[in-house]
Amino acid sequence: MDVQTTVIDARQSRQALLAGSVGNFIEWYEFGVYGFLATVIAANFFTLQGESEITSLILTYAAFALAFFCRPIGAVIFGRIGDRIGRRPTLIAVLLLMTLATALIGVMPTYAAIGVAAPLLLTLLRMFQGLFAGGEFGGAVSLMTEFAPKGKRGLYGAWQSLTVAFGLLAGAGLVALLAALLTPEQLHDWGWRIPFLLALPMGAVALWLRLKLQETPTFKQAQQDGGETAQVPEVKLGGMLKTILIGIGRMMGWSAAGYTFLVVMPSYLQTSLHATFQQALVATVLANVGFALTILPAGILSDKLGRKTVMLAAVIAVILFTFPLLHLLQDPQSSLLTKGIAVLIAGAVVGMLAGPGPAMLAEMFPTKVRYTGLGLAYSLSNAVFSGSAGLIITGLIKQTGNLDIPAYYVVATSVVSLFALMTLRRDDHLRSLNAR
Repeated sequence: MDVQTTVIDARQSRQALLAGSVGNFIEWYEFGVYGFLATVIAANFFTLQGESEITSLILTYAAFALAFFCRPIGAVIFGRIGDRIGRRPTLIAVLLLMTLATALIGVMPTYAAIGVAAPLLLTLLRMFQGLFAGGEFGGAVSLMTEFAPKGKRGLYGAWQSLTVAFGLLAGAGLVALLAALLTPEQLHDWGWRIPFLLALPMGAVALWLRLKLQETPTFKQAQQDGGETAQVPEVKLGGMLKTILIGIGRMMGWSAAGYTFLVVMPSYLQTSLHATFQQALVATVLANVGFALTILPAGILSDKLGRKTVMLAAVIAVILFTFPLLHLLQDPQSSLLTKGIAVLIAGAVVGMLAGPGPAMLAEMFPTKVRYTGLGLAYSLSNAVFSGSAGLIITGLIKQTGNLDIPAYYVVATSVVSLFALMTLRRDDHLRSLNAR
């Protein structure tokens, strides 16, 4: 009987890992595509008569930021549902809504076709997309960490971050392929729609995987302990808010550095350093490769050494290396190989934060508020420090002309994370999630 249970649990753990990851893949694939196609989208939707190219780009990033600011609302709405009725049904609903919103962007008429209604409708769709995506992270990480075998919570949580890398890489790879196969005119006219429409078949596969899921054993136990209605227990609001704020502080550097190096970089290289579209995409692919390479090792290492040790080392590396890496990119005397290595390292240090990060957040909250708590901390951090990264960086460069703005932004947020991460307990990775 015990052997059979172990086999079933192992199979369910693998199913949870795959089903949790695939929705996250689609989410970050689409957000990456929007970032990589920012200059194309700006030309199609946000080009205003008499305004400069960088102004159109700022408006594009404003829509990008609005979507991120809808994420916390989605985290609260879907988090409350997920903490009451379960992770499985909530994640299925979130996936369906998120996929539909993404596909609709692919059929949106442009500014040339319907005028000012085009950017307004696109922004509205982005806001809905952010709302639905806000319910994805908390549920996926709860699912994956609650199904994780003993001593592997960091590894299982790291898969969530790895699918961020895979999603961004898939988006960058597809956009690069389209840029190579299509003329610039074709890409601007209709080619940009293809990546958004591909969300439909991706969503169908993800739905099939999630329909096969069972509810997590940790949630089932909490449901039994909480009685028939499985109501969220009495939680002191002040304590909950404090925990969420600490979580945001711990994530600030991860959020800011991640989007600066992995998503904002293409448009920064094009508009500020005058790189070609293809060169910017190659740099972004290299950064995401570096990001992907360190995520799982960092997650595994955090299961052995603790989240605190690994994440502190990572945030210190971000603080120390950001300015030198950016100056290498800015230096016209630097070889393409040197610049390639620079962006690879930039992605790798972010991966060291992203590996242990999901498990660290899951360990901060009790089971009956975990979906809501970690989802809200994550979405608020991303809304302010990821979603606004392109808007803040591009706007400040326009105002000041200082090409070091990305480095100042990343280092400032990482310093805050350094102090927040010092509050981590060294034994959090050893305690059961059931005991929280």
